[in-house]
Amino acid sequence: MIIGVPKEIKNNENRVGATPAGVNELVRNGHTVYVQATAGEGSGFADEDYAKAGATILPTIEEVYGIAEMIIKVKEPIESEYSLIKENQLLFTYFHFASYEPLTHAMIERKAICLAYETVEKTDRSLPLLVPMSEVAGRMAIQEGAKYLEKPLKGRGILLGGVPGVRPAKVLVLGGGVVGTNAAKMAAGLGADVTILDTNLARLRYLDDILPANVNTQMSNEYTIRELVQTHDLIIGAVLIPGAKAPNLITRDMLKTMKPGTVLVDVAVDQGGCIETCKPTTHENPTFIIDDVVHYCVANMPGAVPFTSTQALTNATLPFAVQLANKGWKQACADSAELKKGLNVVNGKVVYPGVAEAFNLEYTPVDSIL
Repeated sequence: MIIGVPKEIKNNENRVGATPAGVNELVRNGHTVYVQATAGEGSGFADEDYAKAGATILPTIEEVYGIAEMIIKVKEPIESEYSLIKENQLLFTYFHFASYEPLTHAMIERKAICLAYETVEKTDRSLPLLVPMSEVAGRMAIQEGAKYLEKPLKGRGILLGGVPGVRPAKVLVLGGGVVGTNAAKMAAGLGADVTILDTNLARLRYLDDILPANVNTQMSNEYTIRELVQTHDLIIGAVLIPGAKAPNLITRDMLKTMKPGTVLVDVAVDQGGCIETCKPTTHENPTFIIDDVVHYCVANMPGAVPFTSTQALTNATLPFAVQLANKGWKQACADSAELKKGLNVVNGKVVYPGVAEAFNLEYTPVDSIL
């Protein structure tokens, strides 16, 4: 198969779809790989590294899309890329369709094969291609939240871990999944007073066992959230419904009950956000303020630490990319229930229920096209 790795062009996105090691593995399996010039530069990989791994370097994104049967990316295509996508071309990347209707309609129109990292799902309901970036984003949420709690950045002026004689910051984590667990772990490690909420009692019991003593677990409901947001300094939105829009757990009216300088970090923003007042921001302009509350809503948080993120992502995606290249997307998805769940849009048809529901589009069962 002919595989293309274009340079990411979303604002401040420094990750790349494949490392030189990943490219080498695809070449060893008999495939041809084209990498756009400087695609790996932001992650610390030079064109020479890719050439040594067996890739051919192409100067433009147009040439990469023009020649490739499968495109391996990190983030969803942006508007300037839509016209480059060909009918029957396989795109293997994060899409987060349910949060952006124009992208969904564009991919339907292009009649591409859209296989989304975020909906590839194992039988135990885990999401193997979302996990590595969720781990990065969860840890980064605390790193960024701690920074924006500083007074010059309009936060409350609180040191996350406090010092002897002065209480630490109070951190509230909404959601006990991979993002929430990593956020709670990082915040606890820095000495904060942490509370993590979830609707799954079994999950809360597990978290209570594995997390440090300065992490409290509580059942999530609207009443509890309304109470806790009034007293916490840093609030992390870490809720995920696979392939669907995140629910609004913090509503606009709750902001007026928060202390001035409270920081909100909505990690779910690429799925529509779980904080009503959040809208996607960029690493260039990461925050905005509503009712004296600082909102950090960067939709590609791991893009700020691309050396770590690209390697973590390729470790997870490469085995699936090899399957797709070796067998072709149709056979690979027929053979793998995990990959089949990743199909979202195929030749103009929406084959993932959450995407169809989000925009009231016609749903085609995925088995009917395999």
